[in-house]
Amino acid sequence: MPTEQELQGPEPDSVVRRLSELAQQSARCAPACCGAVATIADGGTERRTTATHPDLAALVSVQLALGDGPIPTALDRGEPVDAEDLLNEERWPQYRALALDSGVRASMTIPFRRSGMEVTVSLYSFRPGSLERAAYGPVGVLGEQATASLVRDRRYREALAELGQLETALRSRGVIDQASGIVMHVLRCDSDEAFAVLRQMSQRTNRKLAEVAEAVVRDKGHGLESTLARFAPHR
Repeated sequence: MPTEQELQGPEPDSVVRRLSELAQQSARCAPACCGAVATIADGGTERRTTATHPDLAALVSVQLALGDGPIPTALDRGEPVDAEDLLNEERWPQYRALALDSGVRASMTIPFRRSGMEVTVSLYSFRPGSLERAAYGPVGVLGEQATASLVRDRRYREALAELGQLETALRSRGVIDQASGIVMHVLRCDSDEAFAVLRQMSQRTNRKLAEVAEAVVRDKGHGLESTLARFAPHR
C-alpha cells in the first residue's frame, strides 16, 4: 500500500483515522484500483483530504482549487461520476492533464451526504474502463457506513461540548449567587439589585459576569464598597 497522505488541516483524531481507513479499504475493495482519495466537508467547512498516494492528493488539490473536476461534479449532481478513459475525456482539462501525467487513465468519484456532512471517495486506475461498476459494490457500502460513523462521532463531540458548557454554567451560577449575596450585604439591597450591579460591572469593565463574580467572592467584598456603590442602580 502506498504511503498515506495525512488529512490536510486540523481535525479530531477519529475523523483522520476513519477517513484514512475509508481510502485504504476502498482501494483494496475495487478491482484494478491503483489508489484512492477520501474527502470530507462538514456543514460548509473547508474540505479535508486523505489519499493513499501523494500524486492522488495533487489531483484533489487541483479540483478543489478550480472548482472543476469529478469531485465538484459528483457533489453538484449528488451521484457517482465515472471518467472511463481520461485520454478521450473532454471535461475538466486541467484535472485530466494532471491525471494523465500521473499515469491515471480512469477514475470514479462517489459522493455521500448525511446530516449536512459531505464525504467523497475517488478511485483511480491505470486501465481505462476498469471502474465502471465500482460505485455499486463494496466501496459504496463502505462509504455509507463511514459517513454514518463520522456523523455519529460529530454528534458525540457536540454532546460532550454541550455537557462541558452546562457544567461551566452550573459552576458560574454558584459563584454568581455567592457574589450577589456579598453585594446584597455590602449595599443593603435585594437580590435583583445585586445582580444588576454585577451585570453593570461586567459590561463597564468588559469582563465576563462569572469573572466579575469570582473577583467579588475572592475578596469577600473587602475594599469594594466604593466600587460596588458606583455600579449600584439609583435608589
